[in-house]
Amino acid sequence: MNLLFYGFLFVASVAVTLGACALFTNAIEWLGKRLNLSEGAIGSVLAAIGTTLPETSIPIVAIFFGSGREETEVGMGAILGAPFMLSTLVIPILAILLVLYAVLGKRGAVFRLNYREVTIDLFFFAFAYVIALGCVFVPSRPLHVAAAAGLMAWYLYYVKLKFGGSDEEAESSELDPLFLFRRAAPPPYAMIAVQAAAGLGGLVVGAHLFVTAAESTAKYLSISPLILALLIAPLATELPEMSNSFLWLYQKKDRLAVGNVTGAMVFQGTFPVSVGLIGTEWVLAPSALVTMVLAVIAASGLLLQSVVGGLWRPWLMSASALLYIGYAVYLYGW
Repeated sequence: MNLLFYGFLFVASVAVTLGACALFTNAIEWLGKRLNLSEGAIGSVLAAIGTTLPETSIPIVAIFFGSGREETEVGMGAILGAPFMLSTLVIPILAILLVLYAVLGKRGAVFRLNYREVTIDLFFFAFAYVIALGCVFVPSRPLHVAAAAGLMAWYLYYVKLKFGGSDEEAESSELDPLFLFRRAAPPPYAMIAVQAAAGLGGLVVGAHLFVTAAESTAKYLSISPLILALLIAPLATELPEMSNSFLWLYQKKDRLAVGNVTGAMVFQGTFPVSVGLIGTEWVLAPSALVTMVLAVIAASGLLLQSVVGGLWRPWLMSASALLYIGYAVYLYGW
């Protein structure tokens, strides 16, 4: 009976997330169109920040307002789990879905991307994460604070580049009418904001339902708390990014789909990491340190494909999932 109820929670979380995802992506696309932004800026900045802000509050609350070591560990897990999950699981799933959609005849089997944008995203993330990784081995409080300030400035510079870049490869894609305001185009900013807020709220509710179901199932099946913290919980917190990207990929809006993930990686690798550098001693257990190394390896592999080949090959992208699977096996035996 318990497992049946948890299964219902999983289904409910997916249903709520998919509905909210449709609302949010539709509103974000209209906001970007009204602001005359490129698809790269819409996906990498607007959508990425919108879906990552709710989960970013987890480490802030846990680290600065927590009452003990356990809360701090929860915060650190939230900080490090997101980049690891996005780089080693979400992007490979995108590659697998691309092939699946192609087999079903829904679209072609090649990503249609501006690889210059992709290269910029991955470079900004990899550089920031290597800095954060280096700080683990230098126990200097002033250096950590300086690195945190530098990472935040690094992200602001990234946003400036995204908003200031040209969109030479933009295509005139037809947008569906705003769901909450179908009477006129373009819709007013107020209605766009209302729909985006409603969609974002639904994404948060869906993610929390997923977390509740995952935690309850893990306890019921006596799954290790470490596995829950580093593998299952991040999967739930990245549910909004995954849902948005999967929908955009199905709609053949590849730049939005990929930009949402790579842009979230840049944000997660700078601002939340800065919270950890300022609010903790930034001393990581081997299991946490491994996630940072694997995320850098996965991002570097994608970056190499973008720079050298100028093309993402789905079979090479999906290979990054082996890093996630290998880490899960490592945790199980740890």
